[in-house]
Amino acid sequence: MASEFGLPLKGHFRMTSVFHFENMQTSSVREQTNINPFSNFIQFWQDIKIVAQPYWYPTQTEGRVFAAVIRSWGMLILLILLIVGSVGISTANTYWNRYVIDIVIEERSLEKYNETLWLSSLIVVAIVVVVTLLKYVTKIVALDWYKWLNNYILEKYFRNQAYYKINFQSQIDNPDQRLSKEIEPITTSAIRFSTIFIEKTLEMGSSLIIIGTISIEITTYLVIYTIIGNLIAIFLNQQLTKINQEELQFKADLAYCLTHVRNHAESIAFFQGEEEELSIIQRRFNNVIKSAERRLNWERGQDAFGRGYQSAIGVFSMFILTPLFLQDKIDYGEINQVSVACFMFSNSLGALISEFGIYGRFSSYVQRLAEFSDALETVTKQPENVSTIKTIEENHLAFEDVTLQTPNYEQVIVKDLSLTVQPSEGLLIVGPSGRGKSSLLRAIAGLWNAGTGRLVRPPLKEVLFLPQRPYIILGTLREQLLYPQTNREMSDRELESILQQVNLQHLLTRVKGFDTEVPWENILSLGEQQRLAFARLLITHPSFTILDEATSALDLQNESNLYQQLQQTKTTFISVGHRQSLFNYHQWVLELSPESSWRLISIKDYRLEKEAAQPSEKERITIDVLPKQESKIKSESAVTATIIGLSHQEMKTLTDYSLATIRSKASQGKSVTTKDGAIYHYNKDSKVSKWLKV
Repeated sequence: MASEFGLPLKGHFRMTSVFHFENMQTSSVREQTNINPFSNFIQFWQDIKIVAQPYWYPTQTEGRVFAAVIRSWGMLILLILLIVGSVGISTANTYWNRYVIDIVIEERSLEKYNETLWLSSLIVVAIVVVVTLLKYVTKIVALDWYKWLNNYILEKYFRNQAYYKINFQSQIDNPDQRLSKEIEPITTSAIRFSTIFIEKTLEMGSSLIIIGTISIEITTYLVIYTIIGNLIAIFLNQQLTKINQEELQFKADLAYCLTHVRNHAESIAFFQGEEEELSIIQRRFNNVIKSAERRLNWERGQDAFGRGYQSAIGVFSMFILTPLFLQDKIDYGEINQVSVACFMFSNSLGALISEFGIYGRFSSYVQRLAEFSDALETVTKQPENVSTIKTIEENHLAFEDVTLQTPNYEQVIVKDLSLTVQPSEGLLIVGPSGRGKSSLLRAIAGLWNAGTGRLVRPPLKEVLFLPQRPYIILGTLREQLLYPQTNREMSDRELESILQQVNLQHLLTRVKGFDTEVPWENILSLGEQQRLAFARLLITHPSFTILDEATSALDLQNESNLYQQLQQTKTTFISVGHRQSLFNYHQWVLELSPESSWRLISIKDYRLEKEAAQPSEKERITIDVLPKQESKIKSESAVTATIIGLSHQEMKTLTDYSLATIRSKASQGKSVTTKDGAIYHYNKDSKVSKWLKV
């Protein structure tokens, strides 16, 4: 191990530029202080551009292939043609019905009526075929867009570790909710809204043309009536959009709360925190209900307006048409055609108003996904005008005058760290809690790079990280062992040998072979999970291994077995830990101290320092013999033994056990091993009632 002590520590770390973490954050809710509907409409279309442009009009060279874009546009053009065809057939049908009614009412010719039946039947068949194809193509277009958009957002989520960085560099909440439940409604609602908008607009236009050929007066009134009604509908929809967005937020919070309970069920059970958890869930559920009630109240008013607005059209048209018919200025076929056209117009207008209500929820989905997409872009970009640690990939590990800071540049973790980890050696990082031991490991992994200096490390594919709580994937036992290279070929016999080496051979008795998938996090203890992580190490044989308290849940025997096998692999490793038993497997100690200082010392010297400073007063059994009291003396001396040991609470601070576990072990007469490897046994004597060192 080489260390550079010639360089003095800098008295004050000077940042080369001023950086505010707030500039890196993406607000989870865009401020809508401007109540101008036009401004909100512009913002909505900007969000639509973020969501839709990469699919329909990709501008990036790494975007969709040209053939896929052409296919999507081809399907969209087919969809529009089907809409036009559907409206065209319906419009032509009004003229045909007018002709048939004139034959029946005025000419009363059965022969001519029978001649019209075949064409009437053909029109019905054509409408059925076109409408069926229209619905099918609509769903196909929406499904293709959904598949692509989902993969596109997922790719951004995992690119450059954005899924990790977004947790502390952004205010975006509930990314899992946005990914799993808020993408599909965007594509289906967008295609549905666009289809209905085009279809109903064409129907309204064709209806006005039909009515205009018969009565210009009715047409003029309908146009004015439509403009006024749409302005009212837009106003009603604006407030409903805000309510829908709020409701989506509350639902996402509730879903996260329920997932949180599932993931921490055991801890909640230990604390008996059911009442508190239920209270939290009910509080979030009440927010959902209040938001839903507000939405229902606004939808009630919107529905009443839509129904009345739509119904008035038919009544209004009859007020004008009936006098004209009585004065023989219009025939019955024209009245019927105008009535049908007005019915088409009112239905189309009602459908559009109804869709504006759905549009409010759709715009909320679009806004949340656009925020999420923006946040993913932001967290993966390197901030400008800030200092970062330069990373060099070589076949060794070294820190060269590295000053590491938190990602928000608000706290210095370590200053001017310079050391080199020699091949096949072990470095143990120690220090008080919260002093940045795990942060150094994040810097090695490239997760944190705020600061200055140079970090020399091998390519990350040659480094294996073993955290205190290992990552347990959703998969089979084989995939657990081979992760992250689950495509590696290994026989069952080889995997059984690995399990034997880490003392996990009993796992095969719990499941039916290596290819059985079970909820491993629920059936494996933390100690078993840590041994499983070591099994991955023995399979992958990495050149470098980083262990963050990777044996904290293991007894000394299992820890010794695993570290000895680690040493046999000739890997270079760095450990973070508190146990003194770890001294046996490392050559050097990096001690992090307050004020961001550090020191490098050999394990031999560090052990001697610890042994010299080891307090022994509390662990010593002291016997005091009281003097004889002649007034109370009998035939033998009264001897009182005063025992000084450790209480349950003191034992809790020295171990990873909870207070309940400490008491349970005391009542059962079981010994307890502290973090430094010392073994204690509880003396149940009423005069003692202490934990004594064995």
